[in-house]
Amino acid sequence: MRALRLVPLLLLALSAAPAAAQDLAGPRPLVVVEDPVLRLGDLFEGAGPRAAQAIGAAPAPGRRMVIEAPQLAAVARAHGLAWRPVSAQERAVVERPGQPVPRDEIVAALRAELLRQGLDPEADLELGPYAAPMVPLGPPARLAAEAASFDPVTGRFGATLVVMADGMPVLRQRLAGRAVATLPVVVATRRLNLGEVVRPGDAKLARQRAERVRPGSAERLEEVVGQQLRRPMASEAAFLRADVAPPSLVEKNALVTMLVEAPGIALTAQGRALDAGPRGGVVPVMNLASRTVVEGQVVGPGRVRVAMGAAPLRVGGGE
Repeated sequence: MRALRLVPLLLLALSAAPAAAQDLAGPRPLVVVEDPVLRLGDLFEGAGPRAAQAIGAAPAPGRRMVIEAPQLAAVARAHGLAWRPVSAQERAVVERPGQPVPRDEIVAALRAELLRQGLDPEADLELGPYAAPMVPLGPPARLAAEAASFDPVTGRFGATLVVMADGMPVLRQRLAGRAVATLPVVVATRRLNLGEVVRPGDAKLARQRAERVRPGSAERLEEVVGQQLRRPMASEAAFLRADVAPPSLVEKNALVTMLVEAPGIALTAQGRALDAGPRGGVVPVMNLASRTVVEGQVVGPGRVRVAMGAAPLRVGGGE
């Protein structure tokens, strides 16, 4: 008799088991999804075998959406979950990670199309205000441009950017901007000090907008490499032709050999250069023996040629 009384209680416990399992279901406060589809198990913990059921579209890459208590309750009822909100403040925030398409990739896609419209290959593309398209994390997006227009007189252009990526529909975004002419310039690759001789690795060719290039800027590496700096240079600064000069073979106040040559005569004397000079330059030199100062032409490192019978120079204003 006692065993018979236990049977209804056991049946009641078994019948309540699924409901108890369902009572464990509850919304997740913060949901991060990577797929384009939002599933029941993404939104609710304890969704059981129904977890894989699709319940709608996930947010676009890099976006979020907020599902409030009434919508959560409706989703739970529609999919057989025994859950009700305790308060109107309950909600779930669904986020989908994304990454912006890099600007240089957008410019490359636009350039490829605008070249067919007559764009100067060396022009710089200046984009107007735009929001970088967001794509899912993973392989890079595939980009193209279509319906492009270009005015070679004003440089104005417009085009539709086409963005294709796995896990999202094809995105089309209209972009506009201006093509800006550029000029070649030589820039320093590192900080250079006054008096340094520019080596091949110290300078490189770059392109700058024509409107920003200063008159007299060096446009070829041979204008700079092997020359001596007349002022310090910051890294990435553009060289002016006036910034460099042939390297000095004679330094100011350095001892030099004075060569005095005439037909059938070759004499040497010790002197001190009173100024620096490159090969071929003319500098004042003091004869250390006579203390007279004459002009000498630099002919090599530490060597100057003085004309026979050269007139002495007046130094320091004289009396």
